[in-house]
Amino acid sequence: MTVYDITIVGAGVVGTAIARALSRYDLSVALVDGARDVGEGTSKANTAILHTGFDAKPGTLESQLVRRGYELLGDYADRTGIPVERTGAVLVAWTEQELADLPGLRSKAVDNGYDRCELLTAAQVYEMVPSLGPGALGGLSVPDESIICPWTPSVAFATEAVANGVTLLLGHEVTGVGTGDDGTTRLHTGRGEITTRWLVNAAGLGADVLDRALGHDRFTVTPRRGQLLVFDKLARGLVDTIVLPVPSKLGKGVLVSPTVYGNVMLGPTAEDLDDKRATGTTGDGFEFLRTKGERLVPALFEEEVTTAYAGLRASIDHGDYLITLDPDRRYLLVGGIRSTGLTASMGIAEWIEDMLHESSGITLDKKADVAAPPRMPMIGEAQPRPYRRGDLISADPAYGEIVCFCERVTAGEIRDALHTPVPATDRAGLARRTRATNGRCQGFYCGAEVDARLTQNTGAAS
Repeated sequence: MTVYDITIVGAGVVGTAIARALSRYDLSVALVDGARDVGEGTSKANTAILHTGFDAKPGTLESQLVRRGYELLGDYADRTGIPVERTGAVLVAWTEQELADLPGLRSKAVDNGYDRCELLTAAQVYEMVPSLGPGALGGLSVPDESIICPWTPSVAFATEAVANGVTLLLGHEVTGVGTGDDGTTRLHTGRGEITTRWLVNAAGLGADVLDRALGHDRFTVTPRRGQLLVFDKLARGLVDTIVLPVPSKLGKGVLVSPTVYGNVMLGPTAEDLDDKRATGTTGDGFEFLRTKGERLVPALFEEEVTTAYAGLRASIDHGDYLITLDPDRRYLLVGGIRSTGLTASMGIAEWIEDMLHESSGITLDKKADVAAPPRMPMIGEAQPRPYRRGDLISADPAYGEIVCFCERVTAGEIRDALHTPVPATDRAGLARRTRATNGRCQGFYCGAEVDARLTQNTGAAS
């Protein structure tokens, strides 16, 4: 039986980032998840914003790692082709109290190491967002907030990790934990036992359950559902920058944002639930978003809603990330990584590298040769996509054969997504890698063809 040096439970954006970082050392590493794909849980359904960290609580680990992650992920996106657009953001004050809170938010940003926020008059706010509803009193600019593809980072991190020798074990839901006589940890899964010398718990919504299985009782994860509406691409001209509410004690509120795919997004709600699988949308959620959206950008509801989705954030009863190392048990907890986890992912991975270097007792020697970061397929609208590239089509006509007409996804892209080191195995995974079935018709026209190609390559469609 293989005994891994380090096993990471959780193949979301944080777990895959950790796997990528550790793959560059002379270690045997396994990345384990119960889902069929990487980034399948919380990571796939968020507001897709690359945060500067301007509004984080100063002095927290979250503030530090979001700021560092913003730099690292921005650079990694440039090198790998992860879609990012530097749109900037504006916080809009609708009440006198919110207006009075803006200088404090600017000071908070400075405390977090970000000094580019500027106070705006109402006229300046409307100059930035002419479609904004009436009644705005002022605002605060955040010029470096950006929009990003939320799906590609997990795939990119996992692809690089696998290229460097990490064993990716998907479909391995952890059902129990035991300890070997030699001090190893044994993870029981529905597909066999996994033995490891070190365990990293990056299980997201399930991190508290795994932590308790290891004998702790230090936090509880509350699934916080965020529902969002996605508007047709014809709405993109209404919103070219991220429109943020002024945060309050009740939370950050509802935002309006463009997406890297050319749509406009409205949301999220914030509903604390008991069920960690409750990712369905609701009529009450839609009504709440409609009420908020009609005030923010009234013209938005003159456009079609393409789709709606919901994601669950891992809210915990602590005010910060919970990242702790137990060298005696050879166990590292990465818990309470909230909605900022996408931005902070590479910062978290770097932090964990340093923790293991300094206090784990494990030897971390760099590999002599490591794989270069992968070049990811361009699925954003800011750069030319394959159907518009004559050079690709000339070399391979499959890139000129449109399969999904709403999103202009080609046969070549679908083929590639099914034959990569971390391939799509179902329609949802294929959609995250190519955008196929994500458009106006939501797969009504192309779904059968997409499923046929999945069946041909994987033996089953879903």
